[in-house]
Parts: sequence; structure tokens; C-alpha cells
Amino acid sequence: MFVGEIVGTAVLVLLGDGVVAGVLLNRSKAQNAGWVVITWAWGIGVFMGVLTSLAVTDGVAHINPAVTIGLATAGLGGIEWGDVPQLIIGQFLGAFIGATLVWLAYLPHWPETEDAGLKLAVFSTGPAIRNPALNLVTEIIGTFMLVFGVVALGHGSVAALGPLGVALLVVGIGMSLGGPTGYAINPARDLGPRIMHFILPIAGKGDSDWGYSWVPVVGPIIGGIIGGLVGNAILFQ
Repeated sequence: MFVGEIVGTAVLVLLGDGVVAGVLLNRSKAQNAGWVVITWAWGIGVFMGVLTSLAVTDGVAHINPAVTIGLATAGLGGIEWGDVPQLIIGQFLGAFIGATLVWLAYLPHWPETEDAGLKLAVFSTGPAIRNPALNLVTEIIGTFMLVFGVVALGHGSVAALGPLGVALLVVGIGMSLGGPTGYAINPARDLGPRIMHFILPIAGKGDSDWGYSWVPVVGPIIGGIIGGLVGNAILFQ
């Protein structure tokens, strides 16, 4: 499970942060391609992240601490609390790797982009309107929908949709609920690359906005727990 979480989360972040870099950084051929491109590529990132994780270890392919904690809290997915630390460590290691690969893939474009805020946005989310309390609510709702949807997709005949169903769910969350905060809905996906933004020698980078960094960590964890508990209560009566 540990190696699978590393590989799957690295693929998720590589494709997800990669599309944001392509859309935002100067002189990229994908520059200004827009929000729809970003949301679909993140969905594909989830799809390939889950598939590669399963291919490596045939593990759980959570690639998201909020999913891991939410399912463990609800007693779903065969996850024991003793498994949680290694899964989350693997997810963060994968996020570090994925973010570093994005930096390398777009290496000539960092000095070409003057706006430090756009460079940070490649790695981590930020609010359209900064109001931490309300931003937190948005992340809770988005991650609730993610984990509740994951639980639903594991129930009955819809389980046949597998990773594709989860990928489409993430696309829908991005299009419907991503506008206010950029829909982190995954602490490893946000905090991991934010740490790499701080560490890597990115040309012309600004600060890593640590004052906001707790929101896309705490919000998804709360939302994941609620999503797991509600999904268990409604779908597995």
C-alpha cells in the first residue's frame, strides 16, 4: 500500500499541477486554456493516479489523506487506523515527487512568468475571495462530496464504474464547487506541493502563503470525515 500511495499521488500531482502550469505560465502552448481544461486534467490525474497505484501494489489507491481518514473513521474500505500513518506518509512523498517533476518539466517558463502568484497557484490552491472561515466551509463541502461519492461508488452495481467514476466525480466537483477556493479537497495535493514551492529554487517565486495553508488541510479532513460517516449511515444501513 505504501509504494502504491507514493506512485499514485505522484502521478496525480504531476498531471494536476502540470495542467495548471500549462495554463498559467507564460509562453506555454496551453496558456489561457481555461478552467474547463484544468478540471478535466485533474480528473484524468485522479484516474491515472488510482490506476497506477493499483497496478503497483494492488493496494487501496486513496491518494488523498482526506479519503484515508474519512474511510477509516467510518470503518469502511477495510482500513485500520494502524494503516493510516503509512498511507498518509506515502501520499505526501508522492506529492513531493510530483511537484518536483512539474517544476522540472516547466523549467524554462518560471523566469518567463513575472507574476509570483501564478507560480504559487501551480503548486497549491488559493481563494478567489479571501475569507478563511468561508473558504474552510467550501473545502468541507467539496471534500464531503468527494468522500460521500467515493463511498457511493463502492456500493452495489455502481462499483463497476471504479476509477472512472471517481475521476468524473472530481471533474464535477471542480466545475461546480472549485470556483471559490480552487478545490484542494486533498491535504497532500495542496500542502505537499506548497512545501516544494518553498524548497525548490523557482525563479522569481514569492512567499508560499503559509497563512492560508491550514485551510486546504483542515477543511478536507473535516469534509472527509463527514462524508465517510454520512455515506456509511445512508448507504450501508
